[in-house]
Amino acid sequence: MKSPSPLTEPVTPSPSLAVTVVEITDPTAVGEDIEVIHQDAVQLEANPLRARRVVVRLGRSVLLFQSTNLPIRTRTVLRGGLVAYVAFGPRAAGTLNGLPVGPDRVLASTSGVKVEFVVAAGYESVSFLVPPDDVRAHLRLRQREDQSLIPHGVELLQRSPGAGPKLFEWGRRVADAAAKHPEVFDEPQTNSVAQGELFEMLLSSIGSAVEAERAPRDGTQRAHSRIVQIAEDYALKHADEPLYVTHLCKAASVSERTLQNAFKEIMGMTPIAYLTRLRLHQVRRALRAATPHSTTVTAEALKCGFWHLGDFSRAYKDCFGELPSDILRRKQLCAS
Repeated sequence: MKSPSPLTEPVTPSPSLAVTVVEITDPTAVGEDIEVIHQDAVQLEANPLRARRVVVRLGRSVLLFQSTNLPIRTRTVLRGGLVAYVAFGPRAAGTLNGLPVGPDRVLASTSGVKVEFVVAAGYESVSFLVPPDDVRAHLRLRQREDQSLIPHGVELLQRSPGAGPKLFEWGRRVADAAAKHPEVFDEPQTNSVAQGELFEMLLSSIGSAVEAERAPRDGTQRAHSRIVQIAEDYALKHADEPLYVTHLCKAASVSERTLQNAFKEIMGMTPIAYLTRLRLHQVRRALRAATPHSTTVTAEALKCGFWHLGDFSRAYKDCFGELPSDILRRKQLCAS
C-alpha cells in the first residue's frame, strides 16, 4: 500500500480512478484510503455504524461527500497544497473546534490545521478541496480583488441567504451521480465540465459570505472544546498509563467541575467514559493493523492502559459489537 503523503507536501489526487465510494462500518477505518485528508474518528454511541464517503476527483480539485448515522468525533487535517470549503447538510448539527455548525454555515480552512468535529447522528457534508492558486486565477479573470476568499487558518462563515443549501445540494447531486455512474467522471470532457461548475458554484456561494457572528455562549463552547482536546492529547500521549481525573485536571489546568462540564457539553459523556472509548479505538486500530501471530489481545490492551482484561473485553464488545479476539482470528484464517 502506498504510504500517505506528509501533511506538508502537496498532494496530487490519484489519476487512476476519478470516483471512490466507501461504505464505512468500522470507525477505526474512517481515515483509510483517502489521500487528501488525514482523519481519525471515535464513535460516540454503541450502535452499528453506517457512514459513507464519496470522493470525486475533478482535475486538481476534489469533491468529498461524508455522512454518518451515529454521533461521531473526528479530528481532520487537510493535506498540503489545498484549501477546503465545507457546506453542511440540512440535518447537520454539532461543533467545529467548539463553534456550532449547521446548514447556514460554511467552513473554510487551509491545509495543515487540525479541525475537531463533534457531530450528531444524521450529519452530512460536502467538502470542496481546491488549490488556492486556482481560486486566485478565477478571481483575476472575474476582475475581483477580494482575496479574503482564501482562508487563513480555520474560519466559520455565515452564508448569504440560500447560498449554503445550494452549495451543499449541488455537491450532493454530483456525489450521488458519481456513485451511480463513476465511469462517467473518468471521461475528460465530463470531468472538465464538472470542475468548471465546481468553481462557478463555489465562488457564487461564498462570495458574499461573512465570518459567522458568535453568540456569547460560543466563547464557552470554544473553551470547553479546547479543554477536551487537551485531555484527549494527554490520554493519547500517556496511553500505556492508568487514567485518572486528577491527571486530566492538571493537564488542562481546570477544576474537576469545569472538566466534567466540558466533556458533558462537547462529547455528551463523562471524561473517563469518553477517554476509555478513545483507548478502545486505539486497541482496535492496533489489532486491525497487526500481521497474523504478531501480537495478542492482552498485549495491545495493556499497551493502552487496560489492566482488567474482563472489563476490557466487555467494554470492547459493547463498543464494536464483537470480541477483540475476533479480529485476530479472522486474520489467522485468511493467512492459513
